Amino acid sequence: MTAMTAMTRVAAIAIGRNEGARLAACLHSLRAQAGVVVYVDSGSSDGSAALARSLGALVVELDPATPFSAARGRNEGFAALRAQGLPEFVQFVDGDCTLVPGWIAAGIAALDADPGLALVTGWREEERPAANAYHAMTAIEWHRPAGPIAACGGDMLLRAAAFDAVGGFDPAIVASEDEEFVIRLRKAGHGALRLPLAMTRHDIAMTRLRAWWRRNLRTGQGFAEVGGMHPPHFRAERRRAIVYGAALPLALVLSLAAGLWWGAAAAVAAFGINLLRLRRWLGAQRLARGLEWRVAGLFVLAKVPQFIGMARFHLRGGRRAGVRIIEYRRGPDGQG
Repeated sequence: MTAMTAMTRVAAIAIGRNEGARLAACLHSLRAQAGVVVYVDSGSSDGSAALARSLGALVVELDPATPFSAARGRNEGFAALRAQGLPEFVQFVDGDCTLVPGWIAAGIAALDADPGLALVTGWREEERPAANAYHAMTAIEWHRPAGPIAACGGDMLLRAAAFDAVGGFDPAIVASEDEEFVIRLRKAGHGALRLPLAMTRHDIAMTRLRAWWRRNLRTGQGFAEVGGMHPPHFRAERRRAIVYGAALPLALVLSLAAGLWWGAAAAVAAFGINLLRLRRWLGAQRLARGLEWRVAGLFVLAKVPQFIGMARFHLRGGRRAGVRIIEYRRGPDGQG
C-alpha cells in the first residue's frame, strides 16, 4: 500500500494548548500522512488556532465554559470529522508530538492484516533523552513492550467504527483517559496491539522539579480514578505508591520522632534497596553517562507525588467532584 493510498483512508486529530513551534511541526508531520487533519485547541493564548488554520487544518476551539480535558478534545475532534464524513481510520496524537514518517502506512497494514484488531500504537520517542534526568525518565516510561496490550497512551491509530461503538473517551477523566478508553475497547471484544516501531517523537521540554512533580500528581490521579473504575488495572502502581510514597516516609518520620533508630534505619534501608534495584534495572536502558543514579532517584521519589495525587482525588470526592485539570506545562517553554 502506498503512502498516498493510506492518506485517503485516514484522518488525524491533534489536541493542544499553547504548544508554540511544536504544534507547527506536529501539523506538518500529520499533513504528510493523513488526508484530513483536525486540530482541537484548549484555550491557547499563543495563536495556535490561527497557526493551525494557516497550515490547512480543520480547527475546533473548545468552549471554555466547560472544563478542558484531553478526552473532551479528542471527542470533539472526532465529532468534527463525523460532520464531514468519517474516514475508515483515525490517528490521534498530542500537539507536542510529530508523527514518524511511514507510521500510518505501517499501522494500516497491521489493521488490514487482522480484522479483529481495532487499534494499533507504537513507540513514542523522546527527542532529547540525554538532556537531563527528567527527559531520560520520560523516555523510559514511553518505551513499553511490543505485542498485544491492555492499554496505551493517547497516540494511537484505530478504526473509526470501533471508536464510535464504545462511545469514545470519557470526558470526565483528566488523567489516564487514554488507558481507560483502551480498556473499554478491549472489554468490548476488540484487539489492541503495540507494533515494534517508532510512532511519534516528543520533546517534554522539562527542566524544573515543580513541573515534574505536577506531572506525577496527575499520574497518581489516573492511578486512583481509572484503577478504581477498572480493577485490577494500576493495582501494582497504586500499591507501590502507597508503600514508597506514604507508608515508608511515615514510618521514617514517626520512628525519628519516637527515637526508634532501628525503625528509621529499616525505612531508610527499604528505600536504599529499592534505589539499588532500580539502578541495576536502569543499567540495561542505555542511559547517558552520569544519569543512572539521578533517574533511579526520580523513580523512587515519584511515588510521593503519585500517592498525593491518589489521595487528593479521593479526598476531593473522587469522580463526584467533576473535572479537575492538573497542568504540568503551561506554555511553549514547557514549564509548569
